[in-house]
Amino acid sequence: MDKIAVVIPALREAQNLQFLLPRLGDALRSCGVPYEILVVDDDSRDGTAAVVRHAAVEEPGIRYLFREDERGLAGAILHGWQHTDAEILGVMDADLQHPPELLPRLLAEVLKGNDVVLGSRYAKKGDVGFWNPLRRVISGVAVWATWPLQRGGLRVQDPMSGYFLVRRRCVERVMFQQSGFKLLLEILVRGHINSVCEVPFAFGRRWAGTSKAGTKVACEYLQLLARLYAFRWSRKRTVEIAAGD
Repeated sequence: MDKIAVVIPALREAQNLQFLLPRLGDALRSCGVPYEILVVDDDSRDGTAAVVRHAAVEEPGIRYLFREDERGLAGAILHGWQHTDAEILGVMDADLQHPPELLPRLLAEVLKGNDVVLGSRYAKKGDVGFWNPLRRVISGVAVWATWPLQRGGLRVQDPMSGYFLVRRRCVERVMFQQSGFKLLLEILVRGHINSVCEVPFAFGRRWAGTSKAGTKVACEYLQLLARLYAFRWSRKRTVEIAAGD
């Protein structure tokens, strides 16, 4: 049976992890497949290591990975994926805004043959939750900017989701941007993907701690967009030149 590994990037999320990890373990056990939970700690210094190791006493599938002098959500996810032999790779936030109970549904869609399955706030019956009007507008503009980048037949309504599963073969030998928050978008544009599925969910409230979003995250997103537009343009030119030959 295919093994699943779910990476939880953590930067000062100890208060949330003590509640998330038992729920996530229960959700994965209900799937009936081999699994790992990998918490990637970016040197939080808030007791994250102790929380994870305590949870691992009750849930042997939990592993703790430490990164020193490194930052970046995408980099933490990729670090976790590099330290597992699982065929199905996943990621979710540590702050309980992503309900772990949705994971069995996401995994079921992967096992049906989909390459990428994401928890979607914008699919029918999905919900962005308690966002204020300004955040809704900013998010909508950010999603709109991705539309020309996404491939026909593989477009999704929530390419910014941080809650998804992907088959390892789809991301192997792809050099992804280590900084930034939006790894899914780069996977959709540059990954070896033939099928994608969205599963709606309601985005929850952060349980504890503070959001890491800010000006730096916005700048990293703009850099990613520029990189991906350059990639799509160069790929289009290559196809046009090949067709001309």
